[in-house]
Amino acid sequence: MTSRALPESTYRLQFHAGFTFRDAVRVIPYLRRLGVTHCYASPYLKARPGSTHGYDIVDHNALNPEIGTEEDYAAFVGALHEHDLGQILDMVPNHMGVNSNDNAWWNDVLENGPSSRFAGHFDIAWNAAPRPQLLGKVLLPVLGEPYGDALEGGRLRLVFEDGAFAIAYHDRRFPLAPRSYARVLERGHDELAAVLGAESPALAEYQSILTAIRNLPHRTEVDPARVAERAREKEIVKRRLAGLAGEQPAVREVLARVLAELNGRAQDPASFDQLDDLLGHQAYRLSHWRVATDEINYRRFFDINDLAALRMERPEVFEATHALVLRLIAAGAVDGLRIDHPDGLYDPAQYFRRLRERAPVYVVAEKILGPGEALPESWSVHGTSGYDFLNAVNGLFVDGANADAFTSLHAALTGEDQPFAEIAYQKKALIVNVSLASELSMLTHQLDALAQKSRASRDFTFNSLREALREVIACFPVYRSYIADDGVREVDRRHVEMAVRRAAIRNPLMGLRVLRFIRDMVLLQAPPSFTAEDRVEQRRFAGSFQQVTAPVMAKGVEDTAFYVYTRLVSLNEVGGDPGRFGVTPEALHLYCLDRQARWGHALSPLSTHDTKRSEDVRARLDVLSEIPDDWRNAVSRWMNQNAPHRGRVDDQLVPDAGAQYLFYQTLMGAWPLEPLLPEARARFVARIQAYMEKALHEAKLHTSWINPNEPYDAAVREFVARTLDPRVSDAFLEDFGALQRRVSHYGIFNSLSQTVLRLACPGAPDTYQGTEVWDLSLVDPDNRRPVDHARLAAMLEALERAASAPGHGPGKLARELATAREDGRIKLYVTARVLGCRRTHPGLFSAGGYVPLGGAGEKSAHCFAFSRQSGEIWAVVAVPRLLTRLAPSPPQAPLGPEVWGDTRVDVSALPDLHWENLFTGERLSASTRGEQRALAAADLFRDFPVAVLLAHSR
Repeated sequence: MTSRALPESTYRLQFHAGFTFRDAVRVIPYLRRLGVTHCYASPYLKARPGSTHGYDIVDHNALNPEIGTEEDYAAFVGALHEHDLGQILDMVPNHMGVNSNDNAWWNDVLENGPSSRFAGHFDIAWNAAPRPQLLGKVLLPVLGEPYGDALEGGRLRLVFEDGAFAIAYHDRRFPLAPRSYARVLERGHDELAAVLGAESPALAEYQSILTAIRNLPHRTEVDPARVAERAREKEIVKRRLAGLAGEQPAVREVLARVLAELNGRAQDPASFDQLDDLLGHQAYRLSHWRVATDEINYRRFFDINDLAALRMERPEVFEATHALVLRLIAAGAVDGLRIDHPDGLYDPAQYFRRLRERAPVYVVAEKILGPGEALPESWSVHGTSGYDFLNAVNGLFVDGANADAFTSLHAALTGEDQPFAEIAYQKKALIVNVSLASELSMLTHQLDALAQKSRASRDFTFNSLREALREVIACFPVYRSYIADDGVREVDRRHVEMAVRRAAIRNPLMGLRVLRFIRDMVLLQAPPSFTAEDRVEQRRFAGSFQQVTAPVMAKGVEDTAFYVYTRLVSLNEVGGDPGRFGVTPEALHLYCLDRQARWGHALSPLSTHDTKRSEDVRARLDVLSEIPDDWRNAVSRWMNQNAPHRGRVDDQLVPDAGAQYLFYQTLMGAWPLEPLLPEARARFVARIQAYMEKALHEAKLHTSWINPNEPYDAAVREFVARTLDPRVSDAFLEDFGALQRRVSHYGIFNSLSQTVLRLACPGAPDTYQGTEVWDLSLVDPDNRRPVDHARLAAMLEALERAASAPGHGPGKLARELATAREDGRIKLYVTARVLGCRRTHPGLFSAGGYVPLGGAGEKSAHCFAFSRQSGEIWAVVAVPRLLTRLAPSPPQAPLGPEVWGDTRVDVSALPDLHWENLFTGERLSASTRGEQRALAAADLFRDFPVAVLLAHSR
């Protein structure tokens, strides 16, 4: 792979019906001028109709028609190449969307059951169902009501469309098994014979079709050749039946009467017995969606019933799902892949090896690393998609000295005094016991079968195994282990043993032998009595166990605990640890050194489509970590001021203290920079109401997605509306505004500092669409609002003209931007200047060396600096941090000698060079004090709040 194939920088575009390939073509010239080297595209393979994100793919081998045609795609790729941009595609190998009529593989599975040619593509436990009636069937929790109500209410109907019979439920269609056709057609035979006459050619064709259906192999047939033959025969039969019905009105009329009889009559429950019996002979069982938590028997993406997991470890599944993407790579249309959720795969290392063998391109993994966890070296990737980077950089701007103060104020304001680790455990236990209970049951069935194979474990009951498994999973310290056929890594052994020890400590009455049995089964330590076949089943159990711990961690921590433990929510980010209050400069330097050595081309985002809040919201909230007393006093006042706006539901005041505390942090972070005129205020109120509803549903304390508490939800919406209404909350809004303006002032500088680190630290900086200017978005779907790229392009063009205009230049422009920083141009300017530098000097920031730079002087703790070097090109990067003590009098900016005094950045380890400030054009040289050569912070930050210096050593 050449260095040109590796991205210097990426820009994420979200494709959907509202932003198509044609729209992207118009954006590409702007991306080129911004300095981006690779367009980073969200999934654009064929997804469920109306999908806004593309992760619910229904056909891996077709483009999404809502995004564009093949001609549109060719124009998009052509525009990328014309502007010298590469493309990275977000690839989804773990699952497919099954909540529509468009997934041909899933439909074939429903029609033919275990004998479907695609049955092995999906991870379905055909023979591990909790009820005998489900053996050989797949449970479909798709009904919005109990099955009996849907049936007897006439909402489940047998229909005949295009030669095929199906069960209709609203707009969904569930195919009938081929042999069931005979049961329908036999009912109409005698009537049709009476109408057409015994010698009618149409009747003869009808009889021939019926005979062909009766002769189809039974759906339990598994021989691949016979399965393929049956599929061809079935399609021929359908075409013949469609043709006959189309040509013969009598056939259509008879079939209509048969269907009407089978579909039952209102107020006559017995009349639905025939349809119920027909449904009982299908390879699926339709059920109420609530049944999924206990009895679903296909692996899902997390707890989403609409996304069925694939068995990507099977070579034929890999080939079938990657054929189009591999063609696009071979054709030069796609230059790299971001692999979504590899932790859902049975064997990620095997998958990445197979992928790189077929496509030796740039690959990053959307892997969420736990605290202290390293990306497996066995993965053939260039690094992660960067949540580890995001959290490391953000932590630098959190004042760790105030951890205890924030713990205290959080407990005082909310009544929540449990540490994050305890809440995370509780919520993981909740998820595995409720949302993913069916996954736990399937896993327990596997474990129970293994226990019965040895007399030492034969007395372990199903319930004891289930309870022990639940505890081990809830206590698992990371997302998952990676135990595979090639052995057990020592780090995985430690994780499994740690989970077992924690489970034993938490449950002293739980049998240690059961826990140790689980440990042995996961670590592939088989008893002597196990046969080779038993060991295969054990390996399958270990793989399944690993595929369960990851969604439990994600749902329990990110999607539940993060909304309960709200000490400082800028820390509650994907891949983050809210229990860790801040990152020291030394720790960030060590992280960057390790990243440069091992994963120098990993992505470096600050915002993504999955982050809980945008980088600019987090940067604001980080400021609160510096002012715990002011924050505590303010929230106490606001709770008192807004107490009259709380409602009463079930004799409780709503929202509770925890929700209020989250609300005030959310307001502080997301409050718009522009004045809130009536129309803008209404939009903002609606956004905050939607966010609070999502946050409280995710918290699962008083309301949830599964069991929504509408009176509670309504009371929260009303509280938000009244609190933000100046007609009734004028005193609060004035008080809030004073602190908010102060926090926003410092938050802007935090954002600029973090932006420079994203652009200059080891890795490939990833810009999420629209975040090159101020973006105060919250969790999706708030962060997927349309982006006005035409406006951004105009802003960039104006900046370029100003920077090159005679008598103006970068120095004057930089000073102007520092003064008018709230309009967002300053962030765009910083982004464009550094990205342009990366394009001009490829390798300087992506492959160049990294040297931490220390400081001296009274304010040195407030400056973070490092150097980068590649060949003869050198860079010094310096940014301010923890600004409330550095420049304590807003609107004072962290500029000049009155702020920085004698603070210096030590560059003694670098050659004595003449430096040029990338943002201002100023020329600087280091001064010498004794044996130290240093750059004065007052010079670095004379006119502009962040600094990137360049020099040539020749």
